[in-house]
Amino acid sequence: MEGPVQLLGVVASGILVMVAVGLSAWAGLGLERSLLASALRALVQLALLGLVLTAMLAPGQPLALSWLWVGVMILFAAWTVHRRVPDVPGLGLLSAGAFIAAAVVTLGVLFGAAVFPVNSTTVVPLAGLMIGNSMTATVLLTRRVTAELREKRLEIEARLSLGQPSSQAAAPYLRESLRTALIPQIETTKAVGIVFLPGAMVGLMLAGVAPIEAVQAQLVVMYLVLGSVAVTTSVIALGLRRILFTPSHQLRLPREG
Repeated sequence: MEGPVQLLGVVASGILVMVAVGLSAWAGLGLERSLLASALRALVQLALLGLVLTAMLAPGQPLALSWLWVGVMILFAAWTVHRRVPDVPGLGLLSAGAFIAAAVVTLGVLFGAAVFPVNSTTVVPLAGLMIGNSMTATVLLTRRVTAELREKRLEIEARLSLGQPSSQAAAPYLRESLRTALIPQIETTKAVGIVFLPGAMVGLMLAGVAPIEAVQAQLVVMYLVLGSVAVTTSVIALGLRRILFTPSHQLRLPREG
């Protein structure tokens, strides 16, 4: 059976990229190269992913290959977080641990409760959704925490000099940073089905799945993402407190510039 979108349709949809490029040029935004580069990069990455998944999902392939691919995704996501916030030592290792913790919790619930069967068709896509959204929230949280600690350095050091432990001195800033990282996903979850139709649901409906079944699958996906983001950011926040303060409760975040 042919898929809902053919190669010619993908090529035709590239017109929309050119529309965005044209609008950027008309408005003088200077984003033409970035738009083209991002579209080309997405094309190459998704094409490679399609080849990998085709081989991985072929009949007779062991499930271990899917879990190996999940491990690769976790390592790449952790490296990406470290690259985007390079001034925090040990962030890559901390991020990898946070992604693993989120995977254990979220995938453990879904597979343990038999929401989905454990096979290559479910392991890789669900892990990809979990890791991708958690990575975005992790970068946002880490940048927010480091910015808050730099901006409030004198206030924090005053708290420390008065005898407060680092956990207490940093608590208000970590709490506010966690809120900042979680609010986008919370707002997305609240608005789903009213303000926008999410991609997973639309994709299923375009593939011919009944709307009520698409809604059920989308709810599971939304809860998966919300749970994984909450777990990941909580682990990152706790880890950052240990990284950015010495055992003697001194702030060791380098000054900006």
